[in-house]
Amino acid sequence: MSDAHVPEELRRRIRALAGDRCGYCLSPQHLVYGSLEIEHTIPRAKGGSTAEENLYLACRLCNNFKGVQTEATDPSTGAVVPLFDPRRQSWFDHFSWSDDGTRILGRTACGRATIVALKLNNVLATTVRRGWVLAGWHPPHNHE
Repeated sequence: MSDAHVPEELRRRIRALAGDRCGYCLSPQHLVYGSLEIEHTIPRAKGGSTAEENLYLACRLCNNFKGVQTEATDPSTGAVVPLFDPRRQSWFDHFSWSDDGTRILGRTACGRATIVALKLNNVLATTVRRGWVLAGWHPPHNHE
């Protein structure tokens, strides 16, 4: 989505709230190529508003993979569940890092479904994370 129709002050508040990290994969702005995007938790195409409480920060990959999805199937149970909401839910309640820090693991049905729907462990993401781990920049342990 284009940030053009989101006022600058609102963009600043959302970036601060998100710690300048993607709400889904926790990639920090200073390590990703391109600006993190303001995304609609409930997409406008599904009736979501551009009100502050419906906006959060996402990297381009996560935002594009999310698209208009608001729910997905948990691969463990087959249940259709809401996607993770980074504005209202704690990342560490729903996800954890693999021992090598390259993969996101789901702790809950919501987490597992979000990993699949947003392709959080796609080849590009895991390759980049491997480099970040080697550089000592990843994974983030204290972001809540």
